[in-house]
Amino acid sequence: MSHEPWYVRFARSFGWRAYAIPVLAVITVWVLIDVFTGSGMPNSDETPDQAAESSTLETGPNPADQPDPHIAADELPAGGPYATESTGEYRLIGKPGAEAGQGTEKTVRYVIEVEKGVDTSSTGGDDALAHMIDATLTNPAGWTHDERFRFEHVGPDDDPNMRIQLTSVGTTHETCGHDLAMETSCFYSDGNRLVINEARWVRGATPFKGDIGSYRQYLINHEVGHGIGFAAHQPCGGDGELAPVMMQQTLSLNNAELHSFDPEEVYPDVDETCRYNPWPYPKVQP
Repeated sequence: MSHEPWYVRFARSFGWRAYAIPVLAVITVWVLIDVFTGSGMPNSDETPDQAAESSTLETGPNPADQPDPHIAADELPAGGPYATESTGEYRLIGKPGAEAGQGTEKTVRYVIEVEKGVDTSSTGGDDALAHMIDATLTNPAGWTHDERFRFEHVGPDDDPNMRIQLTSVGTTHETCGHDLAMETSCFYSDGNRLVINEARWVRGATPFKGDIGSYRQYLINHEVGHGIGFAAHQPCGGDGELAPVMMQQTLSLNNAELHSFDPEEVYPDVDETCRYNPWPYPKVQP
């Protein structure tokens, strides 16, 4: 009969398992104690009911509870700086190459320019401006949906027939006139110039009721529309409908309000309000 202690015989019989089994047993006991006592939970002075209550006290703002801003149509929204006066001279920006459309009747060969003294850095810089214009004019929901029209971004030596110009307020007024006491853009037929008022490009228009990106797309499409032959404005077609791109959405989406600004325009004195829309063919799928 062996006189070895029991634990020596146990170790010889089970090898490394002789050490692992007691360790695992201790760990199991510790985990059970930890679970039932809650010692592994994060420290908190709140009871469960208090924690649930505190989690519901703070909620984010609800836009439906916020009143619409009361800004007159002839006032600019708050926003970044813009040039009030500049030189009347322009610098070329953008990379030629964008093109789209069939052009069975008209091909617009455009260049993009910024008036010297106008700083585009607050709106993304020259490249962002040029890219926005290219992307707008080649979008399937734009004027190229009409097979009569084609747009090509060309260089200054490639016979351009339209100049798209981001322009200071002062030069815009000199070019477009002061028929309305409001900041507007225009298409100026002398030189086929699309004059984009920088004040509107930077600030947008409260009556438009859309985001600034959509408003800039609207500005481009509206003034280009004039440039390709759509001289007349267009009224809202009915309450809740998408506004025609040739409606003066900078000033209002309501027919009666636009009529009050200029009774000689096309807008009926009828209280119909459209939804903002930057595209000539907004229901076309890309």
